[in-house]
Amino acid sequence: MGDYSKALEFYEKAHQIKEKALPPNHPDLAISYNNIGLAYNNIGDYSKALEFYQKAHKIRGKALPPNHPHLATSYNNIGQVYNAMGDYSKALEFYQKSHQIYEKALPPNHPDLAISYNNIGQVYKNMGDYLKALEFYERSHKIREKALPPNHRSLATSYSNIGQVYNNMGDYSNALEFYEKSHKIREKALPPNHPDLATSYNNIGQVYNNMGDYSKALEFYEKSLKIFENALPPNHPNLAGSYNNIGGVYNDMGDYSEALEFYEKSHKIYEKALPPNHPDLAISYNNIGLAYNNMGDYSKALEFYEKSHKILEKALPPNHPSLATSYNNIGGVYNDMGDYSKALEFYEKALKIREEALPPNHPDLAISYNNIRLAYNNMGDYSKALEFSDKSNKIRKTALPPNHPSLASSYNNIGQVYFNMGDYSKALEYSKKNFEITKQVLPENHPDLTFPYNWFGKIYRSIKNYPKALENFEKCVAILKKGLPEKHPNQAVTYSNIGDVHRLMGNYEKALAFHQKALNIQENVQDNPLECALTYINLGETYREMKDYSTALTYFEKGLEIREKKLPKNHPDLAVVYHNMAKLYLATRKYSMAMKNIQQALEIAQEKLPSTHPHLLEYKETFEKIRKKM
Repeated sequence: MGDYSKALEFYEKAHQIKEKALPPNHPDLAISYNNIGLAYNNIGDYSKALEFYQKAHKIRGKALPPNHPHLATSYNNIGQVYNAMGDYSKALEFYQKSHQIYEKALPPNHPDLAISYNNIGQVYKNMGDYLKALEFYERSHKIREKALPPNHRSLATSYSNIGQVYNNMGDYSNALEFYEKSHKIREKALPPNHPDLATSYNNIGQVYNNMGDYSKALEFYEKSLKIFENALPPNHPNLAGSYNNIGGVYNDMGDYSEALEFYEKSHKIYEKALPPNHPDLAISYNNIGLAYNNMGDYSKALEFYEKSHKILEKALPPNHPSLATSYNNIGGVYNDMGDYSKALEFYEKALKIREEALPPNHPDLAISYNNIRLAYNNMGDYSKALEFSDKSNKIRKTALPPNHPSLASSYNNIGQVYFNMGDYSKALEYSKKNFEITKQVLPENHPDLTFPYNWFGKIYRSIKNYPKALENFEKCVAILKKGLPEKHPNQAVTYSNIGDVHRLMGNYEKALAFHQKALNIQENVQDNPLECALTYINLGETYREMKDYSTALTYFEKGLEIREKKLPKNHPDLAVVYHNMAKLYLATRKYSMAMKNIQQALEIAQEKLPSTHPHLLEYKETFEKIRKKM
């Protein structure tokens, strides 16, 4: 029922009786310690869980012969705690000890051997070794097929685990196939409101979410929620998990206020059902932080990410991979705030943990290298950015199948660095590599297909091939219209890009129309205000080129007001607006105002950007033009 503190209370009452009634090494005392360990494990108090599992093991070690299956169960439970603590090598060691006993003590097709293979597979999955995980899950499945009737629940679990590995490998069609096999068995074997059916719907929803079919994902997550609501008490952690998943879909759909609502529902349950330092509460704070970050409320995002981190620091060992994820998320906020050195500091903390805790080709290490790449890219240190892009890409090529979406993302990131370096032919080459994978693994209207089209648009715009740029940006719009709600924030960004191309082509009326379309979305949905600020600034540039300086100034000031509120005072994006305003004042012969703005732009750029950054060079050029006029 998920009421772990109540469970613990009764397990301890049982234990007190057994302690009085039985000799100190009686096997029933081991069962008692084991149950208490299980409750602590579910509560998230892993050190306590380990303590009680080890007490159980000590008794079994004395009372039972060395190959007794109960000793294997003991090793298995200890392995499970190490797995939860992120110590995968220890987990593997204990699971293998357990497995060795089962191999000696049991016939080759015994269901407990299948559980053993399954547990070893789970550790390999957590270590990012998906092929090994698949190998052990399939061994487990073979035994279950021989030993069990065709509609046994354990076969459903087997199919589900294999589906999960395919999902992690980015092979969504295979993932869906195995999850549906699992679901068919559960439909036949279980009553219609059984929680395992809800888990099944949840898994299918997850694949649809990864495939970008958000309406389907929502449909399955809501089916799952309905069962949990009927089958479980109102404060059960599984209900919180359900609300969390629905929040995740709304987040991916860009409906951040709706996402926040579901994340907060989830959090309320976790607060009632779990002790204050349970890792699931940390996940809950993390999700709320994510919604605030996407809404552009960075101080709120940071507040919730730090709450999450505090819990994880108390609940987990110092090198647990979840702590790395936490540092990574905090780094992401600092990155969005334009404090790139702070972002880098947190990204490097995350990398340090992952390097110690994970095998050298784990996909999470690639994520870490990629984040460091992002920080260097934003700082304008493109050679460093390229170095970390290559490191990330090297791991993904080794660890993942050749058509994995993360590999496509890797090529996209390398292309982005070349784009910022002004090497547009290289940028185009990597964007094409990204596109080749993306179009193979994702359905034709998946929102992630907009990324390569968007980069094609940007590259063609930079090489002044405006018809090609327009063609690609319009493909983005077509996909977004089919795959996302009508007023999704990504639609607005694309409209703004199309408007910018029309400006460069001298089609000012069309440029204004598209920028206005962008604003109609951005001013009427809860979105990151910084996206709206960018549209105001693009509008300002359009009016400046049209020589409508008063309207241009109005839009520049609107954009500047948002950026000054939301960003640190030395953020490079503020320098961009000051530079635009300096050019406007130069054109209207207000040279002292022009000088004031260009000096502000230069001050930020000299502090935050390297000396070779293109923006800094452009600001210096504008400064010289103004100086000559004064």
